[in-house]
Amino acid sequence: MRFPDIAVVLHDMDVVLHVAFREHPQFLPLLQILLGLLLAPLLSGVINCTKSWFAGRRGPPVFQGYYDLFRLLRKGAVFSLTTTWVFQAGPVVGLAVTVAGLSLMPWGSFRSLFAFPGDLILLVYLLGLARFLLVLAALDTGSSFEGMGASRDVTFSALAEVALLLGLAALAHATRDLSLSGILAGVAALPWAEWAPSLLLVGAAFVIVFLTENARMPVDDPNTHLELTMVHEVMVLDHSGPHLAMIQYASALKLWLLGSLVVGVLIPCDTGVRVVDFLLFPVCLLALAVVTGMIESTMARLRLLRIPQLLVAAGTFSLLALLLMVR
Repeated sequence: MRFPDIAVVLHDMDVVLHVAFREHPQFLPLLQILLGLLLAPLLSGVINCTKSWFAGRRGPPVFQGYYDLFRLLRKGAVFSLTTTWVFQAGPVVGLAVTVAGLSLMPWGSFRSLFAFPGDLILLVYLLGLARFLLVLAALDTGSSFEGMGASRDVTFSALAEVALLLGLAALAHATRDLSLSGILAGVAALPWAEWAPSLLLVGAAFVIVFLTENARMPVDDPNTHLELTMVHEVMVLDHSGPHLAMIQYASALKLWLLGSLVVGVLIPCDTGVRVVDFLLFPVCLLALAVVTGMIESTMARLRLLRIPQLLVAAGTFSLLALLLMVR
């Protein structure tokens, strides 16, 4: 196919997308949610493949996350006699809350399904609620080992939320909008020559939050089973079967959600052609997964005492960006 033909095809697809969105305003947001639900487990597969390539080994296939979910769904669940209904409800409600957060997250300059002023606060609260339910399920086992992991996870997340909220506040001030859809669309329209320092500071803070909230290096090692270093994995040791599948799927969706924020700030997709912007967004998320795999392959896990310092640095980045934008 020649390049002029590709331009014609993209123009025709852009017209079709524009007409579909005008006649059916909920078409694109629903498509975004559907693709997010479908593609989210692919991000972890890309990360693992990148790490395998850096290590010089073959590694698991890129679709291993899907295989693991299907395998766990076919298994039965085993529950300890010391647990209550809280242990069983935690993964179910946590997954539902994460899916609800997916309906608030836009694809770059495209609006989300439920966009309203202040939805950024609701998104942060939904992520916090999902974490709270997972912590409750870990504490319900009565295991001091899982309680140790829950304590670490809550400590790191409390510091990460400060950086996330300050970064969102800085973006809201720059774009004069309190909706995530308006913020990310406004970031794509900002002149980078003027706003580059502030946006880079917010982007750096969001990258640290992205790695922390998703239990990635250098904050946590998702593949470790050493008792003294486990954080997230230790909280899900007693889960099995479909409940473990729900936790892993919710983690994949959380990876997609926070990755969308990083892409929306650092790689705003605004080419002027809606169909190209729509297709570029998941491609940028896959590129972020490759970068995450590179980070995990080239950095060692930080000592536990160093992680709060890293998160305080992320909060400082967001605060500096806010001060630069309000001056």
